Parts: sequence; C-alpha cells; structure tokens
Amino acid sequence: MSLSIVYSRARLGIQAPPVTVEVHLANGMPGLTLVGLPETAVRESKDRVRSALQTSGLEFPGLRRITINLAPADLPKEGGRFDLAIALGLLCASGQLPADVLADCECLGELALSGELRPVQGVLPAALACRENGRRLLLPAANAAEAALVEGIQTVAAGSLAELCAHLRGEQALQTQVSDHSAAAPSYPDLSDVQGQQQAKRALLVAASGGHNLLLFGPPGTGKTLLASRLPGILPPLQEQEALELAAIQSVCGQHSLQHWPLRPFRAPHHSASAAALVGGGSQPRPGEISQAHNGVLFLDELPEFDRKVLEMLREPLESGQIHIARAREQISFPARFQLIAAMNPCPCGYHGDSSQRCRCTPEQVERYRQRLSGPLLDRIDLHLGMHNEPLSLQDQQPGTPDSATASALVARARQRQLQRQGCLNAQLSLDGLRRWCLPQTADSAWLEQCMQRLGLSRRASHRVLKVARTLADMAGVEQAGRGELAEALQYRQLDRRPAG
Repeated sequence: MSLSIVYSRARLGIQAPPVTVEVHLANGMPGLTLVGLPETAVRESKDRVRSALQTSGLEFPGLRRITINLAPADLPKEGGRFDLAIALGLLCASGQLPADVLADCECLGELALSGELRPVQGVLPAALACRENGRRLLLPAANAAEAALVEGIQTVAAGSLAELCAHLRGEQALQTQVSDHSAAAPSYPDLSDVQGQQQAKRALLVAASGGHNLLLFGPPGTGKTLLASRLPGILPPLQEQEALELAAIQSVCGQHSLQHWPLRPFRAPHHSASAAALVGGGSQPRPGEISQAHNGVLFLDELPEFDRKVLEMLREPLESGQIHIARAREQISFPARFQLIAAMNPCPCGYHGDSSQRCRCTPEQVERYRQRLSGPLLDRIDLHLGMHNEPLSLQDQQPGTPDSATASALVARARQRQLQRQGCLNAQLSLDGLRRWCLPQTADSAWLEQCMQRLGLSRRASHRVLKVARTLADMAGVEQAGRGELAEALQYRQLDRRPAG
C-alpha cells in the first residue's frame, strides 16, 4: 500500500487536538516533502526518522518520492512528538508493517538516531483525548506511568522502535504498564509547627474552609511564610478530576512528577517574576504560575515588590478562575482556580506598628508603600490580617494548636456543608448565590450597612464580607450568619483602613 494514515496528537495549551499523519509513496524523483505547517523541530524529523529506521534494521524507502502531510494544515505543529507516527506511517506505506495494524491506535514519541524512543511533553492531555476516541496509545516507555493515570485506556509502551515494530507484527508482545501509586506521597508541613499567632491560624482556617484569598501583613519574623506553607496541608485531598486537570497542566509544562501526585500544588514565584511567568504567555502560550497553582495555593511573598502591572493581571483570574491569552494566530484559555495567599510588610522598613519601635518611616512613606497595591486588587482578597511579634512567654500560655489532620477535618466539614447547599465554595458564589445564601437578617443587614459606610468599604468588599461571614457560619454549624460572624468578617478587612498619621 503506497498510502498510510496514522493518528497522533498536537499540543495546544493544555488541549491535545488530533493530527492525522498521511504518508504517500510515489514513483518519481526521490525526495521527501513534509507539509502541514510544521515548525523547525518537526521539519527535522525526516532526518531523525531516516537514521532511526536504518539503525533499527528497517528499510527507509529512499528511492521513492515521499510526501508526508500533517493534517489539519492550519494547526501549528511543534516538537518531536510526531517522529513515531511518521516512522510507522513510512513502514506501513512501504509494506513493512500490516496496513491495518494502526487503525485503532494513536502515536506519540520522539526518535533518537539509534531508534530509541524518547519521552515527550503533554502526554496526559493526549491520553485523555485518546480515551474519549476509544483508541490505544503507542508511546515511549518513559511516558507510560504518566499515561496510566488515565483509567480505561490501553497503552503500549516501548523502549525502541524495533521493540514496537516487533509487537505490531505479533512477534513479541509488550506488556501494558500500569502506574503504581501505592507509595506514600510526601506530606505537607504540619500546622502544629507554628507557635502562637492564634488569630492568624484562625484566619487560615477560615480561608481554607471557604476557599478565600488571604493577605497577611506584619513585621519580619512573625511567621507569615510559615503559615502560608501550611495551607495546602489543611485543604481536602484532590478529587480525581481535579488531580487529572492539575496533572495535565504539569505535563504540558514538562514538570509532571508522579512522586508528588496527587498533592495540591504550592507555587511561590519570586517578586521579580514577569507577567508571562506569572499568568502565562509567550509566542507559543504556556501556562504560568497561576495555572500551575490550579486547585492549589499561589503564595506571593513581598506583595508590594511585584510590578504593579503584573499584579493587576491577577484581577480577572481571581474572579473567573481562568486566564485568556490572545495571540495573532490563536486564543488559548488556561484554568487558574487557585487560592491566593499573599504576604507583605506594613511599611518600607518592615517595622511599622511593631513593639520594638524601630520604624522611622513617615506616614507619607507608609502610604506610598501601601499604594503600590490597587484598591480593586485588595477588594478581591477576602481577608486582610495584621500580624505582630509575640513574646515567647505569651506563646507558651496560648492553647495548643491543632495539627493539620485535625484542622483538615474541620475544613472538610465546612466545605461539605457549602457543596451540599449551593454546589460550590462560598468564595465562588455568584451575585445571585450571594443574595440567596449570604444575606443576614434585616436588623443585622442595617448594622452592616452602617459599618460599611463608616469604614468606606466598596460594594465588592461588602460582598466579600458577606461571603466570609457565611463561611464562619458554616464553620460554626449554624444556618445563618449573625452579627458575631459579620463582626469577625469585618475585622478581616484591616488594610481597608488607612494608617493613622
């Protein structure tokens, strides 16, 4: 047969659109033409495939005119992921493999000159799409464990092209590899390691229970970073679909590690991170830190030190849970449903309001420092809490801190109430859901309105207060938020109050 068709998958964001590799052999001047919008690495595949076939003891049909089409023609193709599909297409077209052996298969893999199969990125999205089409997936052995995360898919993993060809001819069967996740995953740092700071721990539990964003501000050494690193450990375990979404993003980024699956991610980019690094982008858009923190925690330390334009880009994903990246040729959306935990100093020197009285910043300097954060961004952060250095004697007198397991059980119960009532966490409630589930009684509502006017809070900030109060009610197991929950929620809007001169 002089024409063969092999199925493969491209990589477009975290999607895996289908690609049909058509190989045609014809009489005429010997040569190889590769079409279908291939970029440089794909065009170079003809040289890798030729050497891989020859070193594997197979014949490259060099005396024929070869045309290889990667359809659809308007979809950009990148990387070496099509090497295996091209090689198998040449073997089928030249009669070295049965013509119909690949009819129910999809192929991914890069070829070394020796014929070895090398791993590629983005296998998990391709495996999910392959399962939907009811096909087998042929891939390198190094990618087998990652593909096995997808249940209900048959994978055939080989270490070399020669092994795979022997399997397809029925000469030597390859075993389907299954990933083993029985080993215990690395544990998160425990909440009981944090001494003192009972109010901050309470705020952390509130944030975890309702999926709220949290901003901690205070002098250096008060435990802001220590507390933030404990948040993933008190969040409920990832559901299977959430874990697969996260693994697909990590697979596309080339950072997928089964040793940390299915732990919630904790991403902590440096304040020098660019906009593309934080929210994603590039000429061929890739997920940024906010997408790699999907279903997990994004920790931004020294928040005012980030470029203001970079921080303003967080406003849309904080509301919608996704980021849209537009380029001239394509528009791509990445999921970004992360929980933001930020930390900052109260002033440029870091000691404003500290009992040591080391701060020499003027009120104007403090105000300029805090003005680096815009009002719309602060409105989208549900809880603002100041932290202070505590004497060791006071820490010893405070009640013991629950460990992460105990705190996680409390958080899970509060979240379960929210999911049963409204189908989502309180932080994700729409305006209609807010009106239905979060409005207090008439007397409490009037009292809250007076407090809002006195504090000068925006309407968005008032919505955040209502959502936090609803979470406090869920933690207490009561049906409706009362004045006590509303008052505590208002206490978590401390940065809305400007420092006194």
